[in-house]
Amino acid sequence: MIQKTIPRSCGVIMAKALHAVDYLAACEKHPPRPVCAVFGADPFLKRQVLLRIRQAVLGTGEGDISLTSFEGKTAKWSDVQDELSTLAMFGDGKRMAVVEEADDFVSRFRTELEDYVGKPASTGVLVLDLKTLAANTRLYKAIDTSGLLVDCNAPAAAGVSKWLRSWAKQAHGFQLDASAAEALAEMVGPELGLLDQELAKLALSVGPGGAVTVDKVRQMVGSWRARTAWEMLDAVMDGKPAEAIVQLDRLLLAGEHPIAILAQISASLRRLAAATQLIIAGEISGQRVSLRDSLQRAGVKGFVLQKSEAQLRRLGRRRGDRLYGWLLEADLGLKGYSELPPRAVLERLIVRLSAPEAK
Repeated sequence: MIQKTIPRSCGVIMAKALHAVDYLAACEKHPPRPVCAVFGADPFLKRQVLLRIRQAVLGTGEGDISLTSFEGKTAKWSDVQDELSTLAMFGDGKRMAVVEEADDFVSRFRTELEDYVGKPASTGVLVLDLKTLAANTRLYKAIDTSGLLVDCNAPAAAGVSKWLRSWAKQAHGFQLDASAAEALAEMVGPELGLLDQELAKLALSVGPGGAVTVDKVRQMVGSWRARTAWEMLDAVMDGKPAEAIVQLDRLLLAGEHPIAILAQISASLRRLAAATQLIIAGEISGQRVSLRDSLQRAGVKGFVLQKSEAQLRRLGRRRGDRLYGWLLEADLGLKGYSELPPRAVLERLIVRLSAPEAK
């Protein structure tokens, strides 16, 4: 279970909120309580959690007539309490009151909320939509004890691939293998909302119950600009500078900023540089480090491991050792620390990496 780590305070172990990923995977095991607090910075997770709570409380159809939303900055506790105390006509007789952006509301009515959590109305469900909720407060502890507390901060980077595989099956009805999940996370980034959009596109292409491989992800995911940047890097590392410069021209003509182009290829190049440093450090200490082991330790994913081995062999020890410096030089050059125009800065990096290794 993914849980937020809460530090110890005064020798007491603080409560741990249920993480949104775990809640969404098994909503039926965590029914709404009279008071629910949903906090965190990831808007996609928060939307999904709030939707599930609403469906559980009000059902579908006319149940939404029993839903009332309040603006946290202007809401009064008396109005919210009146809403919660009124018997609803639909939704199994319960009302649901959602206080949006409730951080200010909680600050103004903390005492009233703490008292209410202890003796909530049986006719309604209060949902607090918060950016943060400190774990050492009485309100946090009270809701964790008798309510529902859901952490909607994004999972750690290492957990994004696992979430993608689970969410692809749960929400979109297809199988996403581990390599495809890693590729998708690397191409799109850790933004869960964008990842969900890409999963929806993939679901349309394979149909219910289908399977998506890494090749399918590379074919369909991301903008053409992102794919062109990857193709440019592949051409560079395959020793094809002319082809790489054609791809560079396409990106520049489309309006892509030179700094953005460098950023798209730098992550992969830094891993090759890190792997080279691990090999050199091993040799200095009298230990032989294989290419594959050095690449894995540098963070290269399994689905590109074989390709990265070939690229590192072609790059060679000398250029791999200088790669960090070249990337820094290019970055500074694009930010105004060079007399060369931005296109020439990128071309120089392309030629350095794609030319045959000097003997």
